Amino acid sequence: MDHEAFVDSWVTAWNAHDLDAVLSHFADDVTFRSPVAAQLLGGDGVIRGKEALRAYWAEGLRRIPDLRFEVVGSYLGVDCLVINYRNQKGGLVNEVLIFEGPLVTQGYGTYPGTDTNPAGAR
Repeated sequence: MDHEAFVDSWVTAWNAHDLDAVLSHFADDVTFRSPVAAQLLGGDGVIRGKEALRAYWAEGLRRIPDLRFEVVGSYLGVDCLVINYRNQKGGLVNEVLIFEGPLVTQGYGTYPGTDTNPAGAR
């Protein structure tokens, strides 16, 4: 995987609010876990399936119209990638993406442990 190209495509799509472009990297049966999902949607914070992920992120963009990410760094592992970025409020976030082949099958939005209310993050 050309992880730099992936990260560039990911941040460009997010900053353009182009969900189709963001979701093009994700498998249909993806799971995504985020404490922000639990806050916005209730439940366990686990989004199951690409269409549910689209609905969650569309709601996030609706609520945060100025959403913007600035990549701080990226870290490549075996079948995984971590993207460290700042959101529009300056909050640090790590997105952990697990791949099967070229597509993300699992994702995790992670936030600093001292931040119990990562508002403005996704």
